[in-house]
Amino acid sequence: MPIDTVIAGGTVVSPSSTFDAAVAVDDGSIVAVGDERDLPDAETRIDATGQLVMPGVVDPHVHIDDHVSIDSYRTATSAAALGGVTTVIDFAWQAYEGEESPWDDPAPLAEGVERKRDNHREALVDFGLHGGILREGEDLFAELSDLVAAGVTSFKMYTAYEFGVSNGYLRRVCDALAEQGAVGVVHTEDDSVCQSLVAELRAAGEDAPEAYPRSRPDYAEAMAAEDAVRIATEAGAKYYGVHTSSEKAAAAIAEFRNDGSQVRAETCTHYTTLDESIHREFGNLPKIAPPIRSPDDVDAMFEYLRRGVLSVVSTDHVAQRRSSKENRPWWEGPYGANGLQASLSVFHDEAVNERGLSYPALVRLMSTTPAETFGLPGKGTLDPGTDADIVLFDPEATDTITAEDNVSEADYSIYEGREVTGQVTKTLVRGEVVAADGAVVGDPGHGEFVEREIPDWSA
Repeated sequence: MPIDTVIAGGTVVSPSSTFDAAVAVDDGSIVAVGDERDLPDAETRIDATGQLVMPGVVDPHVHIDDHVSIDSYRTATSAAALGGVTTVIDFAWQAYEGEESPWDDPAPLAEGVERKRDNHREALVDFGLHGGILREGEDLFAELSDLVAAGVTSFKMYTAYEFGVSNGYLRRVCDALAEQGAVGVVHTEDDSVCQSLVAELRAAGEDAPEAYPRSRPDYAEAMAAEDAVRIATEAGAKYYGVHTSSEKAAAAIAEFRNDGSQVRAETCTHYTTLDESIHREFGNLPKIAPPIRSPDDVDAMFEYLRRGVLSVVSTDHVAQRRSSKENRPWWEGPYGANGLQASLSVFHDEAVNERGLSYPALVRLMSTTPAETFGLPGKGTLDPGTDADIVLFDPEATDTITAEDNVSEADYSIYEGREVTGQVTKTLVRGEVVAADGAVVGDPGHGEFVEREIPDWSA
């Protein structure tokens, strides 16, 4: 009896090597990798001649359908599919009271998880959830073990904004996470430093977008990172630093890595490909926190990726519209920029074509390591027995990034006009083609919520 699909003629990229081989897929899983002549007959043969066959991208840092992002699961996961992203990890939020809160009353984190899980009806790619802690309360500790048992095995906290938590509460959460084996995910900026600088710049009338990065400096990021990773380390908790943007913050994280087993961190595509001069061209559209920084910081991100201090490249995808960001001083309007659709091609062009990273390194940074870091053993590789999440990538195809191609609700791109070499041609999620030749061809609802395991960071 024939299997479902064989992908043949391409170059397979693993976390450790590249080699010519075919990939056999049946019932949503990879069943073999090898010479096509040795594989079972298949109902469908996909010709990958001249292309790379890679595991689907696992993006562990996206914002969808919530108080910070206007994307629905249909639009965001469509963008993901076109960009070769086959699994995303979004955030389920704990309702809090505050001046900027979209909620009327506080509510348990479990309610946020259930609301987000229902989005499987709209998703084209698979998704997991981080728990998002937005207030200090005793109720979290009562529900934590049930959330972990339900496959939510990482929890995010902020050290900034009105929903940031104190170091004392961060310590208590890290103690509880250490007992569960779960991961603490922390946005690190010192809020008091940032707020004092915002006040000074506003008082001085510096309302041009170019002033924005000075309101959230690298040392504020490094200060908070040092505090957070020290607290997690003392508690014995797994620590994951999100969106590292500066050399100073990366250096602070590096001080605590020791054997690397309990401390990990990411950077984002925009911090490896753009610098703060982008505000002169795009105004407030690239307003992201932490800010896009100096050319030296861009270089530093690659240094720390090569050293392994930073081990993941994510997008921190946030969809907004131009109208909410433009024609106002930089301290007004939302943060964030969309990136799911363009991230792989943009990072590939910079990292591989310009800076000489290998294809196995690309797969490790965008697929294998994020899957391992966040308890997704069926994702991030092409090993037999894992999910058939596969990207066909033409390394010679060229394109110019433009928001006109967006399927996200965002109507701009911070990569607008950027010419890249390397394009996704097909994306498969559990063996089904969900995007092909620049078009979404999968059906909403194909994506599934994935219950994640407690990750093993001992290796």
